[in-house]
Amino acid sequence: MITPLNFIAAESAAADLPLAVGPAMISPVVDEDCALCVMTLNDTDVNTMDKVLTLIDEKTTLEESYVIEVMTAMASMGATVNTPEWLHYNTAADLKFCGIDCNDARDIAYEVSCSNKKIDAIAQQTEGRRKKLLIADMESTIIENEMLDELAKDAGIHDQIADITMRAMNGEIDFETAIEERVKLLAGLNASALQNTAKRIRITEGAEQLITTMRSEGSYCALVSGGFTFYTSNIRLQLGFDFDQANELEIIDGKLTGRVIKPILGRSAKENRLRALCKQQNIPLSATMAVGDGANDLAMLAIAGLGVAFHAKPIVAKKSQTRVNHNNLTALLYLQGYKIEDFAIKDFCR
Repeated sequence: MITPLNFIAAESAAADLPLAVGPAMISPVVDEDCALCVMTLNDTDVNTMDKVLTLIDEKTTLEESYVIEVMTAMASMGATVNTPEWLHYNTAADLKFCGIDCNDARDIAYEVSCSNKKIDAIAQQTEGRRKKLLIADMESTIIENEMLDELAKDAGIHDQIADITMRAMNGEIDFETAIEERVKLLAGLNASALQNTAKRIRITEGAEQLITTMRSEGSYCALVSGGFTFYTSNIRLQLGFDFDQANELEIIDGKLTGRVIKPILGRSAKENRLRALCKQQNIPLSATMAVGDGANDLAMLAIAGLGVAFHAKPIVAKKSQTRVNHNNLTALLYLQGYKIEDFAIKDFCR
């Protein structure tokens, strides 16, 4: 078993000075008890480390050798890097650094990563990384499903509706047109299908931990969706969100009419809700985090203090600096600096 990284400093170094890998890096020293060691001492004060690179691998193992390789590559680009802080040993680690920009640090992490590694790398400013408000998309983010597609299965027209859904999420057609086209195809469907499809909802791994932990720290959590209130209200209660917003299906005589009650809430509604919640809760935009996967999430991702593209459609991933492509929603806790012992649900397993 590999023990946590040992970083060995020169014997003359003061024990209380921060260890770092930086431009003035000296040759590695091999410690008999640790095959993975880097030796350096830099007199840069830890408080000058104004950026942080978070490396996350929940699927396999975040190896110490990989972390050291990233540090060394960053140093070769002119960075000064503090010793790693394990948020969850062999799963997530913080590297605080200065001297290069965030995009370069993130790109280095991916260049070092082997093609078979499923690592997410997020670089950001250290100040203000712990957020006070979370606004989250629901479908394909907080839950795995697209609920209109689920309703389409019950109506026997899944392929037809799923194609429109994908085009809308990829930004090929505007959201309002897409939802009207899809709901129109459901006209006459028994309203009991809402209950039936709700039973098939799959909560995304890490969602409950994310909401429970952030709320336990006093953060406000909002669920916003271009989907339907029947589902968002249930998910809000199940996971503990403070607020939910979505569209409402028109139902007459126990059947869907094929119409959405106006106004239709799409991309701009999510952005507007984020701004309104900030004003209501007296929270600056810089202290917010938004997470989503589809084109109608882009506006809120763009204005949030940290906008996270989560397993996102190509158009969203391309336009987002912060992406979680491989890991689950607990990644959003790690990138805020939460350690595993800070998680509110204590029986959490990797």
